[in-house]
Amino acid sequence: MNGEDGEDGEGAPVGADLGRNAHWCGRRSIAVLAGVVALASALVVARTAPPADATTAAPAPCAPNLADRLATTEGAGQVVTVETTGYRTTVAELTAWQRVGRCFVRVAGPWTAAVGVSGLSDHHMEGDGSTPTGAYRIGPTMYGVAADPGVAYPYHRLECGDWWDEDPTTPGYNTFQHLTCGARPPFAGGSEALWTEVPAYEHFAVVEYNAHPVVAGRGSAIFLHVSTGLPTDGCIAIPEQQLDIVLRWLLPARHPLVVIGTAAEIRRF
Repeated sequence: MNGEDGEDGEGAPVGADLGRNAHWCGRRSIAVLAGVVALASALVVARTAPPADATTAAPAPCAPNLADRLATTEGAGQVVTVETTGYRTTVAELTAWQRVGRCFVRVAGPWTAAVGVSGLSDHHMEGDGSTPTGAYRIGPTMYGVAADPGVAYPYHRLECGDWWDEDPTTPGYNTFQHLTCGARPPFAGGSEALWTEVPAYEHFAVVEYNAHPVVAGRGSAIFLHVSTGLPTDGCIAIPEQQLDIVLRWLLPARHPLVVIGTAAEIRRF
């Protein structure tokens, strides 16, 4: 190497190259080191943080009540409980419950209700004067001598010729029947001329006891109707103002259920 090369050569001094390379490598090393530290920190956090579901609070338990303690609500969003102190009493406590989330909450009652003159029965039969125990749906149509009180169900205003067939020997047993006004019905037994039953049938809902299928002699015409102040022949009765509240509240889409039983045994239904 001559002197000119040493002073004026096109290549940069070896020392300068090394300095530049050392400076670039230093920056690269710092960046790599920072990345490693960040990754290690992330792994530590990932390993020590609790699983996402571990921090989710468990659902609050339902407040203790009768509706939530029933054996099954069969997918019902609304439940009406009719509870007595024993099988022989003719007085019950009626309460309306609605499902909110997982739990039922009380929306109406408890109200005093009348039941059958013979109390409750696990083996109700036609004409025995008892109210059948168990869990039952509400029939698809509501009825009444008076005008529709504003129910969500189809409503039939009763007129002359509207009967309920309570004759176990007929094919229409335990169903609504319409005849020509004044015509003699082809069914006997305790069949009711519905349009004449006031104030009891001002408005009523059908409790689907012995309905799917209908069994001859197992009982008929179990309704939720207006109270007359006396025990019933097997129906459930409450004062008209309270009844209308319940009838307007019932919604077909919520698949309402009526559950009837004694305080000691109603929870098995």
